[in-house]
Formats: sequence, C-alpha cells, structure tokens
Amino acid sequence: MSRKPKPIALTIIEDNRFVREGWHALLTAEDGIDILGAFAACEEAFRSRSLADSDVVLMDIRLPGMSGIEGTAYLKQQYPHIATVMCTVHEDDRKIFDALCAGAVGYLLKKTSSDDFIRAIREAASGGSPMSPDIARRVISTFHIIPPATQGDDPLTKGEQDVLALLAVGKSYAAIAEELFLSLDGVRARIRKIYDKLHAHSRGEAVAKGVAKRIIDFPK
Repeated sequence: MSRKPKPIALTIIEDNRFVREGWHALLTAEDGIDILGAFAACEEAFRSRSLADSDVVLMDIRLPGMSGIEGTAYLKQQYPHIATVMCTVHEDDRKIFDALCAGAVGYLLKKTSSDDFIRAIREAASGGSPMSPDIARRVISTFHIIPPATQGDDPLTKGEQDVLALLAVGKSYAAIAEELFLSLDGVRARIRKIYDKLHAHSRGEAVAKGVAKRIIDFPK
C-alpha cells in the first residue's frame, strides 16, 4: 500500500485581510496543503515558531514595515529550504527582478485563477518556479533590453545556457529534462555548474545574474 504524500506546509503573508482570508479559505479546502499560519506582516510571521516548518511562503510585496522583497531576502538567508512565491498586483520589471534577486522562486499576479494559483503552489513545492504568463513575457522581453556584459573567466556552456533560459521562464526540473532530452540527474548537474560559475545560491539569483551578464539569449 503506497504512502500518502506529505502535505505541503504553507505560510501566508498578506496585509489585506480580505485577500488573506480568501487565500486561506481557498487553500484550506485543497487536499494536500496545510496552512501553518496567515499573517499581516513579515515581522508577525517571523515570530511564529511554525514558520521554519514551511515548504512554501506566499508573500505580498507591499507590506507594512518590512517589505515583501526584504522579507524574501530574510527567508532565503534564514530558511533556505523555503520556496517563496510573490503574489501581488505589481507587474513592473524592477519589482520582478528585485524579487528574483532576493530569492523568490516564483511571481504570480493576484488576478491568477484559483486553479492556476493552486497549481503554482504545488509547482513551487516540487522545485519549480511558477510565473503568471504576463510576468514570464515581461521577464523574456526585459532580457532583450539589458546591455550586454561579459560572462567572466568561466563562461557557461551552450547546454548550461539552455538550462538557465528554461529556469528563467519557470520550467520545473522535470520539464527541462523533457525539453532538452536530459535525465533529471543531468539537469541537476548542469544547474550545479551554473550556480558554481555564477556564484549563485538560488534559481532567482542565477537568473538575475544571467540577465545582468546577458548570458541568456532569447530569440527576438
């Protein structure tokens, strides 16, 4: 008899009470997701003893006191196992890249449908990087307008660039393996090399550095 998968432990940080309660109601009804807490501010959430047990944190950007981007950076430093997903009304490029640089694994708009919202949480918990389609398009278009820069003394191979490009648009490890005809171990090996060469410690940091160095080459 197969074991039931461990539920996804989720923490919500959102200052709008109606949004917070809406997320809570939606996700409480979803099988396989356990909500550990729902908080109006980062400072409140960070005092919670249950926070460290989270698999995923849903984070708003504009919060009272510490911003969501500052909170994401704190989580990345203190709890690197937690996948932080930004969920916000903000679509501007600066906030998207600030969130990625801080360590967010995904970026969703609050207008995301309930089904896509739940799917994104599951994807983040399994190592993916969910993005709303509008956000993914903005990420890709921004790559074209950032001035070129050199990669440094240890450039990424073409295969590593391919993996980084797919990471940047939210592909899971499994999806990358399928698209590039690699094994999962092969994908993980390339990602380790990417992190090492770019001196990155997360998907978001690797993508941000890849953008800054103009490594990722999307077709125009």
